[in-house]
Amino acid sequence: MTFTIDQAAASDKVLPGVANTATEMVALRHQIHAHPELAYEEFNTSDLVAERLQGWGYEVHRGLGGTGVVGTLRLGNGPRRLGIRADMDALPIQEATGLPYASQVPGKMHACGHDGHTAILLAAARCIAQEKSFDGTLNLIFQPAEEGLGGGRRMVEEGLFDQFPCDAIFALHNMPGFPVGKFGFKEGPFMASSDSVTVTVQGRGGHGSSPHLAADPVVAAAHIIVALQTIVSRNVDPRDMAVVSVGAIHGGDAPNVIPGSVLMRLTVRAYRPEIRAMLRERITALVQSQAATLGVTAEVDYHWRYPALVNDVASTEFARQVAVDWLGEDGLLPPLQPLTGSEDFSFMLEHCPGSYLIVGNGEGDHHATGGCMVHNPGYDFNDAILPVAASYWVQLVRRYLVPAA
Repeated sequence: MTFTIDQAAASDKVLPGVANTATEMVALRHQIHAHPELAYEEFNTSDLVAERLQGWGYEVHRGLGGTGVVGTLRLGNGPRRLGIRADMDALPIQEATGLPYASQVPGKMHACGHDGHTAILLAAARCIAQEKSFDGTLNLIFQPAEEGLGGGRRMVEEGLFDQFPCDAIFALHNMPGFPVGKFGFKEGPFMASSDSVTVTVQGRGGHGSSPHLAADPVVAAAHIIVALQTIVSRNVDPRDMAVVSVGAIHGGDAPNVIPGSVLMRLTVRAYRPEIRAMLRERITALVQSQAATLGVTAEVDYHWRYPALVNDVASTEFARQVAVDWLGEDGLLPPLQPLTGSEDFSFMLEHCPGSYLIVGNGEGDHHATGGCMVHNPGYDFNDAILPVAASYWVQLVRRYLVPAA
């Protein structure tokens, strides 16, 4: 198979040990893509990962986070311990790509490229095991349930770093809209925290023709939604970032009936923990005061979900330098701005220094070019970046776990 890699990542930069198995690893990626599994259901995927790692000589541990897999390879007497993480879960989306390896499971697809992330790390794992050119301990972490259910947090809580200590940990994500095979790095806050809020406005139902006899939760909910928009504009320093979005509102079934209650769901995001805490305080107070003003009550159910993803400065500089020394400056994307999406790799970075990087998946707006955005029925991971990204992981391992002179 011939891979067309962008000028930033010419094919001569793909390591021979990766290139020799690239066709097989792409086929493996297609196999995972055709059989997607949702969060904490990655049974077949984790079986495949564990079988491959064990066959290549890794010590395999299963069960962290339910379906998580950790493969460990120790060589020499080096004290350094490196972790690399890939996610495995799919999304509840009906695929619409029409590809020959499209999802065979109705209503489920790999719409974020976790099939590619898994295949990238497996391709690197194979090359690393064949070369045996490092000194220390390598922990390859295959994580379940990144898509909203906190598999990273669960692995940490169940003892990931107690059982598999790491001095640094790294992960990557493919990124549509960026040139194929170019790598991007950002020290400090890189992705936002993500919290969910459910607001239940409780009023008193009645006939639509006699609103004076009811306590209307619909009108109260409308006032609350408008008032919520003032939190960011009037409580957050314009130099900071925060998002408060109402994504769902449900109440009533008939035009002539005032319902007894209205339910709203919000997403709340920030980069800094103090802003995150302030948003919770202001949302709760504003919702309840608006409700009281309008003669109804409101219950606020606030769910702390993912913290902001903050890249360690030294680890990020190390990761960037690995790419520069391998690909040159042309292999890097321009300096990145923080993203407002969220990632539960943030839980791992709270306990271990490291960095989360991106690799361009392609431009345009179609899966054939890699530019279709993630979480879209038409998305597909771009196979052209698989050998490039796998080669990057091999280079990072070589540099971090340097054999003793």
